[in-house]
Amino acid sequence: MPIQPVSANTTFVRPSTFYINGFSNVPHAKYYYIFLCLVYTTTVFGNSFIMCTICLARTLHTAKYIAVFNLAVTDLGGSTALIPKLIETFLFEHQYISYEACLANMFFVFFFMTLQSLTLLLLAYDRVVAICFPLRYHATVTKTAMASIVGCMWVFSTALVASTVALITRLSFCRSTVINGYFCDHGPIYKLACNDYSLNDIMGFVCTASILCIPFILITISYACIAVALLRIAQGTARIKAMKTCTSHLILVAVFYLPIFSIYAAAWAGATNANARIISYSLTQTIPSMLNPFIYTINTEEVRQSMRGLYKRAMVNNTTEKNTMRTEAR
Repeated sequence: MPIQPVSANTTFVRPSTFYINGFSNVPHAKYYYIFLCLVYTTTVFGNSFIMCTICLARTLHTAKYIAVFNLAVTDLGGSTALIPKLIETFLFEHQYISYEACLANMFFVFFFMTLQSLTLLLLAYDRVVAICFPLRYHATVTKTAMASIVGCMWVFSTALVASTVALITRLSFCRSTVINGYFCDHGPIYKLACNDYSLNDIMGFVCTASILCIPFILITISYACIAVALLRIAQGTARIKAMKTCTSHLILVAVFYLPIFSIYAAAWAGATNANARIISYSLTQTIPSMLNPFIYTINTEEVRQSMRGLYKRAMVNNTTEKNTMRTEAR
């Protein structure tokens, strides 16, 4: 239950710093942070490669790949908001973080997490229209419509997460400022407050519903509609082809949502200790961003064809340039 408000005679305390506790009594914990360095390097390479491919290949300048490009941006942004700061905090033992930097860290981590979830929902919408309403697909899922939806997602995520973070500023921290986590997490911070944090508790519930529960429910409904549509397809080859277009997205959904829900379920049941929760939660926030380019994008035939086309074009340009240099040398 939320703590009762402090009395009128109590001074409002806004700490200059927080202390991020991280692991407790875990030997060789630095090896884990080195592993996260490798995860981050792979994430940067994979998502940057996908973004460059989409920008350079004209065949990928479609509505669907606006959403795919946005997924790569949010994956890269989410990992950048979390891993470098995490490495600085624990690998280089800078566990004190200023109040303002802590709120900024909280905002960007949850902002990109929200966008990742909403982008997975957007890709599910793309598959629903493509399979359930194939004749209307190109008229419905246009580049303008997709860009507008992506823009609305960014505005909504900014407003939701900024409101959540702003509510932290009304809290007084007159006792502990030790965060039992690995970054400036919303729940562990507001529960340190001395005054009433019931509004923060409600906002945390709203965020969890908006970021995780509602998108996952809508994605589940979308695939129920897709399943019904696939059952109506008479030709087996057409059904298999349609199913293949959904497989990669379903893997992304499973990789992103199921570990998070498992962590929440274990926390509610009291089945995990703090260290196990930190490892599980950090892997859940970093591994999907690393895997998404390889599971979803590079695994798609049209992307592979575009990469082959870009490679051939680069080879032709290189050959032409060499021939030109030889001609000029003569």
